Amino acid sequence: MEGFTLNIAKSFLGKNVNLHLKDGSVIVNVQLAEIQKDLAKREAFIKCVPYGNESVFRIPLKSIAWVKLLDLNLIQMRGEHDS
Repeated sequence: MEGFTLNIAKSFLGKNVNLHLKDGSVIVNVQLAEIQKDLAKREAFIKCVPYGNESVFRIPLKSIAWVKLLDLNLIQMRGEHDS
């Protein structure tokens, strides 16, 4: 298995996803906003914005195992029917 690379991360920028981390945890429904590089540490980070929130956090690219793309239209429609 190839793993989650910088090129794969670029294809998900601006999209809402669930992040599946290498430690087995999942970060649910975040938008991948930006890729940031720390040249001193030779490491890349993904800037994430939780859905419906203004706060931002960064996670090292090497910590991500894979991502699952979310369909926000489906989530919003479901929420409207539940009310």
